[in-house]
Amino acid sequence: MTMTMDVRPAALAPADVAARAQARFPEAVTVDAHGALVVDRAALIDVATALRDDFGLAYLNNLTCVDRPDRFDVVYHACSMAGGAPVAIKVAADKANPVVPSAVSVWAGANFQEREVYDMFGVRFAGHPNLRRILMWDGFAGYPLRKDWKEAYFEGAQKPFNSRWPDGAFFFGEEKLTEWKSNAKYPRGYTATGVEKARPDNTVMVLDAEDLKHAPDIGSERLIVNMGPQHPSTHGVFQMQLVLDGETVVDLQPVMGYMHRNHEKIGERNLWLANMPYTDRLDYIAQIGNEWGYALTVEKMMGIEVPDRAEHIRIILAELNRIQSHFWGVTFLLNDIGAFFTPMMYAIEEREIILDLLEMTTGSRLMCNYMRFGGVAYDLPEAFLPLANTLVYDRLPRAIDEMDSFLTGSEIVDTRMRGVGVLPAEQAIGYSASGPVLRGSGVPYDVRKAEPYGIYDRFDWDVVSYPEGDIYARYMVRLGEMRESLKIVQQALKQLPGGPIMGGKKAWQIRVPEGEAYGRVENPRGELGYYCVSDGKANPYRYHVRSPCFINLTALGEMTKGHKVADTVAILGSIDIVLGEVDR
Repeated sequence: MTMTMDVRPAALAPADVAARAQARFPEAVTVDAHGALVVDRAALIDVATALRDDFGLAYLNNLTCVDRPDRFDVVYHACSMAGGAPVAIKVAADKANPVVPSAVSVWAGANFQEREVYDMFGVRFAGHPNLRRILMWDGFAGYPLRKDWKEAYFEGAQKPFNSRWPDGAFFFGEEKLTEWKSNAKYPRGYTATGVEKARPDNTVMVLDAEDLKHAPDIGSERLIVNMGPQHPSTHGVFQMQLVLDGETVVDLQPVMGYMHRNHEKIGERNLWLANMPYTDRLDYIAQIGNEWGYALTVEKMMGIEVPDRAEHIRIILAELNRIQSHFWGVTFLLNDIGAFFTPMMYAIEEREIILDLLEMTTGSRLMCNYMRFGGVAYDLPEAFLPLANTLVYDRLPRAIDEMDSFLTGSEIVDTRMRGVGVLPAEQAIGYSASGPVLRGSGVPYDVRKAEPYGIYDRFDWDVVSYPEGDIYARYMVRLGEMRESLKIVQQALKQLPGGPIMGGKKAWQIRVPEGEAYGRVENPRGELGYYCVSDGKANPYRYHVRSPCFINLTALGEMTKGHKVADTVAILGSIDIVLGEVDR
């Protein structure tokens, strides 16, 4: 294996892409006040293909929707693998008949994201290969992220509510029970009181019945197997529907949404700052990065400068968080292939010590609520620096080396990981994979280098990638990234300056100027992005989370085809999902 070190500088800035796209498609492309390309629906596929093939925007970072008073805006962000900021692209859909061409033929990574937009907004994507709900159940009525959608016991459009009770008076929930029934359409065979009759088995499957045809070579019948949602190897409440020919996987469809609580709807009702503790609940093993991505996006919109000391503190905590997350990810992966006790000893002990540092700084081990727009909530405590220096110069390097020596090259690891779940580089880019999944396919793309945020560009460190694209390569990426994170933390501790920890004053309520921004960070599981829109009021008009765990699952079916059932467990483990972020 080889390790690739860096990415090239960006070829085209977003403004240059916009100018060239307008010149290429003068009738179909305009540029709005925020610098986004506004593309005519009929020309979307032609424009998107040109952006990918001729302008270098091979990677679809993000795809979401905004419910405007007179239309739906489907919003795309795409970037060059050479680096630089993503380019925003918008396509308007009519409120009465919201249909937009599917971009899956251009960017395969649009697949699950288009399904999410359909699920949450009701926008249909013509030509999508499998346009069905993805987070809500099939019988759910309505589209929850539309501005006119109201849930059961609706209390108000924005927090803080004028009254805890919509009618201004106390009532028992049972008195309003009819309200929730209006949000549910029961699937065939079900009523509000129970099951009317037994349903044929194939009515509950998301896989096409064509997949169940007899295998011509031996005359056997293919079998559908449901793994999960309550299954020890699906990393939480997550389901995989497998079509099997014997023990070989013919097709796989992820089924998710069991933990969905409409994080984005909550975010649009909260005050801007009140969303900060909610971000911790996304990837709850990498909470500092969650907060940083959101803070970074709002800081872009407000034009806030972060003091130097706060930037150093952010990096120190984020990279320590990355180390403990990768310890945990490697441990779960080893558990998925049959190893258990010894790897867990390393991971649990080192993770607990890192969480001690987070707790002494933020007040919490997991739900830190530490970032603020313009800085951090508290300075480092006096005991932090000596403990952190001992950890990053002595204990953590030794623990990583021991884990490496114990696992790398062992017979079990080699047999279960090498050549399994291969995702070639071109497919990884097309599927919008990010993090170790992308870099394990030989693509040395890391947001910290491609579009540096904070003060990452001041430090000496390398992007780790391996070209094989298999489970083993993804494991090696995580191992290498722990060492690179140590290098970053060591430099940040040495250079830690004095001074303030907040740019501007702390305030519980802020007004973000009217506008929009897409901010992103390199979280342990990949590119975590936030797309926020402000109408100048106290709450976000649109708040969207680009989840790397959710998008990385787009390639799961392709990665598992031709492998055995036991390999499927290991391949899922190598993606390293956290269901709080998948479902949001």
